[in-house]
Amino acid sequence: MADSSTAGATASAADQDNLADPTEHEDAHGDADSGGDQVNTNAVKDPADWVTGGEPMTGPQSSYLHTLAQEAGAEIPESLTKAEASEQIEKLQQETGRG
Repeated sequence: MADSSTAGATASAADQDNLADPTEHEDAHGDADSGGDQVNTNAVKDPADWVTGGEPMTGPQSSYLHTLAQEAGAEIPESLTKAEASEQIEKLQQETGRG
């Protein structure tokens, strides 16, 4: 039987990895990447064409975007959509050298 504190620590580490860069771990619909050998063609889809692009940005997007904005000295509106957040993340990654 696994020690519950060890299992919790492992889950937390995995959660932290997922927060590192939400644009790498989500496909165009905000779904987690399966990590399989299949090519994910949605990952290069223009955010303006995303089916769920008009929905509010996700928690991981918000967290990462605010981290990047702080590093870049930029202000980010709180009410961005998923597509707008993704575009801002890409812009700020280039500005901060994280992209």
